[in-house]
Amino acid sequence: MSAKLKPYLWQGHNAKGDKLKGEISAISLIVAKAEVQRLGIRLKSVKKKPLGLFSKDKHKKLTPSDNALILRQFSTLLNAGIPIVQSLDMVGQAQVNLLGKKMLLSLKADIESGTPFSTALRKYPDNFTALTCNLLSAGEQSGTLDHMLERVAVYAEKNESLKKKIKKALTYPAAVISMALLITSGLLIFIIPTFKQVFDGFNAELPAATRAVIALSDGLRQYGWIALIGFLLSFYLLKNRYKKNSAFVEKIDTFSLKLPIVGTILEKAAIARFARTLATTFAAGLPLVDALQSVAGATGNIIYKNATLRIRDEVSSGQKIQRAMSHTHLFPPLVVQMVGIGEGSGSLELMLGKVADFYEEEVDHTVNNLSTLLEPILMLILGVLVGGLVIAMYLPLFKLGAVIR
Repeated sequence: MSAKLKPYLWQGHNAKGDKLKGEISAISLIVAKAEVQRLGIRLKSVKKKPLGLFSKDKHKKLTPSDNALILRQFSTLLNAGIPIVQSLDMVGQAQVNLLGKKMLLSLKADIESGTPFSTALRKYPDNFTALTCNLLSAGEQSGTLDHMLERVAVYAEKNESLKKKIKKALTYPAAVISMALLITSGLLIFIIPTFKQVFDGFNAELPAATRAVIALSDGLRQYGWIALIGFLLSFYLLKNRYKKNSAFVEKIDTFSLKLPIVGTILEKAAIARFARTLATTFAAGLPLVDALQSVAGATGNIIYKNATLRIRDEVSSGQKIQRAMSHTHLFPPLVVQMVGIGEGSGSLELMLGKVADFYEEEVDHTVNNLSTLLEPILMLILGVLVGGLVIAMYLPLFKLGAVIR
């Protein structure tokens, strides 16, 4: 295993005597000095760069967005006519993330030793999916690696954009509900006990709503930490079960598709992924049956994954893809008709691309309007939780005021 690159800060002078300073990544201090001197710099000092408390961690794992950006940069350079080894070197040197730099320079070394590009990428399954490697392998075999890399870069960018939209759709309501629960818990733990001390001096029977809130406050103060641990443990167990139990995953994904608003977004996103992935793989020259196999794992929902596998089985037995899609009852008639037109006219890739564009725009439109759609519901939830507590605690005061009159 190659050594990890580390950041070094250097200071020195050029041939004219001008003061210069900069940063370089190297596997050791000696190598860093040699690299700087190779640039014609007379060194004054070289030291390892300290990572401050709030500094960005340059050794963090590459995100899918980082990988998509790497594919785009590499595609741009390759399409500009720059040789593959030089392109990898340029993209690698431009990387801020040291793990990304190390990966790209390792890819460069593999290709210089004669390893095919797609084969070298397979060494990094966490960064480049099997679908990406298969598509680039097809591009290498057909001599169209530059064009295929462009398609893969577009596909990766569209896919990441879709994921971000879905996260945005799910994050907004979750954040508002979490804040409402946090405020409610704070009132129950810290504010309600103060009211309770006041009410104890009344020596009168409290309204049922007030008694219920005080009981809830007492229970949360005594057993709240147990409930929190139980919730976190349940979440952890459900998360593990979701990863390992396909039947449980199917139940969750089925339920999620039936949720109002969110279910519509997930459904449209799955159709967009299906169409975009099938268009990309079909354009790469993969047989339709093989393309559908790759599409199944890219839909992001086990319901659509199983449906895609059924479509693959029917297509492999001689059925048209349009009819096979209609049998699943998961795709809208418009999508089925457009696929049928594309299949009949020999423009399946074009039609699938149009379907993907349409549904990606639909997801974007729905997510952008999500705050408007959910705001009344979320405000109602917040009002019921917080307002209900306030009213319950002021009821005894209202009764006291009536008695005084």
